[in-house]
Amino acid sequence: MARLQGKVAIVTGAASGIGEAIARRFAADGAQLVAADVQDARGRALVESLGGAASYCHCDVSREPDVRDLIAQAVGRFGRVDVLVNNAGIPGPGGPIEDVDADAFDAAIGVLLRSVFLGIKHAAPLMKRQGSGSIVSTASVAGLRTGFGPHIYSAAKAAVIHLTHSVAMELGESGVRVNCICPGGIATPIFGKGYGLTPEAADRSVPLMKQLLANMQPLRRAGLPADIANAAAWLASDDASFVNGHALVVDGGLIGGRMWSEVQQRRDALDAALRGLAG
Repeated sequence: MARLQGKVAIVTGAASGIGEAIARRFAADGAQLVAADVQDARGRALVESLGGAASYCHCDVSREPDVRDLIAQAVGRFGRVDVLVNNAGIPGPGGPIEDVDADAFDAAIGVLLRSVFLGIKHAAPLMKRQGSGSIVSTASVAGLRTGFGPHIYSAAKAAVIHLTHSVAMELGESGVRVNCICPGGIATPIFGKGYGLTPEAADRSVPLMKQLLANMQPLRRAGLPADIANAAAWLASDDASFVNGHALVVDGGLIGGRMWSEVQQRRDALDAALRGLAG
């Protein structure tokens, strides 16, 4: 289905993981695509595999000149920007709060939050002039509940969600929709990168992550990048034309609470203990 036929889309962090899946889905849905990343070899290989409707742009999303140039490249090639996906991300520093290095904090905020702000800032004037556009940012369930990510990552994703809500109230008046997606446990190389693995080793870690994440949520499988790409394609499309300021959770039920089987086990144990006292 050519859901995005004729639309010009930018996807950051497009060289791997969720970003690559979004880029491939958008291209398959008919979008003209600018894929952005700092992994140049992978980014160029991606656009070569997608054919003439895609181009690559090196972009450090934490640097304003890079983001400004990214928007300009898309406009220069295609004349407009209909969709911006702020997806680039890193795990950020982990561990106890007293061990978090301040420079690592700044670097994580630069990629996880500043980049979203910069993308929206530089896409907004163009989309307001067009009177249309869809901005989709990748947030996380870690921005909605504690315990699903490192402190700084979680705080940054919570800020992305609130920035989405806030800016949607401004840009919506100009016909521009602003939404975000909150993935749950998605099997991507980001987990391996968080442990310091090389990009190649992180890629090899994905099958392991599928196994480890399979039983975290009521739907007993790991989330896949394609699950998030499907959600992004819907939010980017005219099918979601009345959706604005929304944080779309795609997590297999992860943040819903304790799974029924666990609750039932606790109830059975409690029932057995009380019957023992009664008997």
